[in-house]
Amino acid sequence: MAAEVLLTHTPALFHDAVRRATERLRAGDVVALPTETVYGLAANALDGAAVRRVFEIKGRPAHNPVIVHVAGWEMARGCVHHWPESATRLGRAFWPGPLTIVLGRSSNIPDVVTARGPTVGVRWPSHPFIQAVIRECGFPLAAPSANLSNEISPTNVKHVERSLGRSVSLIVDGGQSQVGIESTVVDLTGPHPRMLRPGMIHRGSLSAALGEEFIEGGPASEILRSPGQLKRHYAPQAKLCILSWGSGDELLEQAREKGIAPAESAVITHTILPSPATWAAVNLIPHDAEAFARALYAEWHRCDEAGVRWIVMEAVPEGPEWRGIADRLQRAAAAG
Repeated sequence: MAAEVLLTHTPALFHDAVRRATERLRAGDVVALPTETVYGLAANALDGAAVRRVFEIKGRPAHNPVIVHVAGWEMARGCVHHWPESATRLGRAFWPGPLTIVLGRSSNIPDVVTARGPTVGVRWPSHPFIQAVIRECGFPLAAPSANLSNEISPTNVKHVERSLGRSVSLIVDGGQSQVGIESTVVDLTGPHPRMLRPGMIHRGSLSAALGEEFIEGGPASEILRSPGQLKRHYAPQAKLCILSWGSGDELLEQAREKGIAPAESAVITHTILPSPATWAAVNLIPHDAEAFARALYAEWHRCDEAGVRWIVMEAVPEGPEWRGIADRLQRAAAAG
């Protein structure tokens, strides 16, 4: 049976959707909700059985932890056993927003949330709908992306319907995600702050807010402290190839060398457009990191719907504002 989709574009619809989503979550159910990064598959983060249902629906491996979403400082502190001044500094600078802070978990966070690890990632999202639901529930929500594991994260309700529309009973339509890729994740449990997953809040901004440089990459450990650490992730069904080219002819030559058939391939570019007559599709997205991030997953979804075998992506610049996007491209292009 297909999921029911609730609209939120009027105050009355918004209020009713909050009420109905809250009822389901309080009953231990799982619902798909909008956030400013991507749509999330939400469950009561304090209910281990409900969170396990999220893992089952997504086909998510048990060793990949999920982020806990909160609405307010008190709820955030209740998820951890110690709240350091460094977390306050980062939270004041970037919350509500696309930043996840990893700290030592409190005893009320179930093992399934943290992959049995000693830490938990906490985020205060800025989307008004999920904020309203969390406040009404009175408990935090575990909410990984609302898609099958390792596939493209959804940035609108149609993406959720195509991936999980027959696996969940309720999806809330909160419009297009305004960030478009997953949150930046930082770990504050060690002697030096670490960036575990890059996002649209980049390392320079974090360092400026904290007054300390960040190390990039997770510590050597068998237990993951954050989602987004798997080699292959965020991947379309089509094979993804990242290239740089100075002309359409140069792109064709590179494609031939790699065995890519243009007639079965889509090109996604932000600077140099090849001839549309040669390729199955040619799509231009903005040469601006924030606009690029908003458009990226939607373009991949569109390519998969069209049934192309290859997606050829133009490589992005190396500036810090592009680091999160480059990470998603690298993981999506990794061999399965």
